[in-house]
Amino acid sequence: MTDPAAPPPAQPRNPLHGLTLEAIVEALRAEYGWRGLDERIPLRCFAFEPSVKSSLKFLRRTPWAREKVESLYLFMLRERQRNARG
Repeated sequence: MTDPAAPPPAQPRNPLHGLTLEAIVEALRAEYGWRGLDERIPLRCFAFEPSVKSSLKFLRRTPWAREKVESLYLFMLRERQRNARG
């Protein structure tokens, strides 16, 4: 039996661990801008009157869209690492 008061196991290899959806959206917006986000993931919340608040509201209710945003964030991290190396 596991102790319910025990902290969850650490996830050192999971780059999304400990990040909020808001932090992910903010990082993507800073990297690509709203127009760039809409080009990469065509969602209304990125195209028409975009804001972090409206994007978060939509992404929290729409699992498939959240997966796409998280995937783009991971891609952005890989690209940064690749560019830093060479």
